[in-house]
Parts: sequence; structure tokens; C-alpha cells
Amino acid sequence: MITRFFAWWFNFSGWKVKGTIPPEIKKAVVIAAPHTSNWDFVYSLAAFHILNHKVNYLAKKELFKFPLKFILNATGAIPVERSKSHNLVDTIIQKFKDTDNLYLMIPAEGTRKKVTKWKSGFYHAGLGANVPILLGYLDYENKLAGFGKVVHLTGDKEKDMAVIRDFYKEIKGQNPDNFDP
Repeated sequence: MITRFFAWWFNFSGWKVKGTIPPEIKKAVVIAAPHTSNWDFVYSLAAFHILNHKVNYLAKKELFKFPLKFILNATGAIPVERSKSHNLVDTIIQKFKDTDNLYLMIPAEGTRKKVTKWKSGFYHAGLGANVPILLGYLDYENKLAGFGKVVHLTGDKEKDMAVIRDFYKEIKGQNPDNFDP
């Protein structure tokens, strides 16, 4: 219901979906970039809904209380313990091992503010779970949401990240000054 409303708003606002998830890809870490606005959440979930794909994302377990719990569950949130004593990457790897189909959306920047270096957890989770990285994007300049190439990680982080950064270099977030791939 909530994602249906997001999809309505997405279409009403003039956005379009470009690209899709190849049918043979049943599990992937989906980079959500650029992540420069709270609207990114709405448009990302709308794009998945329009393509008829279920997506999951991580949310700290403390948020899973009434009434937010119902919204989080309805939109695909997975509760996680984010304290230092719990290894989030290992938790993600286990989630992939425990399921046959999982698209896990992760904002690689880790925040909506400008960062000069992306978090690396998405990379280590994809590598550890042996799942590809799907390059999801929101291009506010062209009102396009979608998916770029599928990156099968080689273990050479520098080489793999160069491919990922190259893809995102022309994509504009809602607040373009806050995005630095």
C-alpha cells in the first residue's frame, strides 16, 4: 500500500524508470546512489514497486516500535543491531545465505551529507556473500531511476570501485554538491 502510493507520486512527479534487474540475478547488493535527500527513499522504493521487485534495506532495530514498525515492515526494512559488538557485514552475509531471493539496497555513502569516501560495507558484504553489486541510481536532473550494470566483484577492490565510480560520475542527486562518487 505504501509503496503503491510512492509509485503514484513517482509517476505524478514525472519520473521514469530506466533499466531493470536481469532475470537471472536473484540476489544482489543494490547500491542506492546518489543519496543526498530523504526523497531518495521514496523514489527508490517506487522504482522497485513499478518493476514488481521486492527490495529490502537495513534499519536499526530500535525503530521497530509502534507505529513506525508497520511502515518499516511494509516497505522491506530488515532490523539490525548496529552496535560495535555486532558485525553488520557478517549479518548481511548471513541474510544472503538464508534466502533464495534478496535485493538489499544500501546507500554506499552512508549519509545524505557530502563524503569524500564511500563506506565499504556494501563491497565486503557482496564479496563475502558471493553476490553481485547492482548499480541503482536516482538521476534528479533527468528524473530517471533505475539500474546500471551488474558488477561481479573480483576481490580487487580498487579495480572494482573504479568501475563503480565511473558509472556514477555523471549522475546528479537532488543536492548534487553532496555527491562525490
